[in-house]
Amino acid sequence: MANTAQARKRARQSETRRAQNASLRSEFRTAIKRVRKAIAGGDKAAAQAALDASRSAIDSVARKGTVHVNSASRYKSRLQAAIKALA
Repeated sequence: MANTAQARKRARQSETRRAQNASLRSEFRTAIKRVRKAIAGGDKAAAQAALDASRSAIDSVARKGTVHVNSASRYKSRLQAAIKALA
């Protein structure tokens, strides 16, 4: 348990950040799942539309530091490659 004022404040800040990061990470995972579901459906146009819609969510999470920039880029690249392989 935090004993000093500084430690109590850091605990409050950590909890706030943890909740925000969890929300962003959930949004990130959901965006990726939507694209994967569209890819599994086999419709290339729908999958591309889903990726275009998810791209901003993925970039937003990376920009805020919840997910590393390179990791987000890797996800986008692999999803795009999977869509390209549909044809």
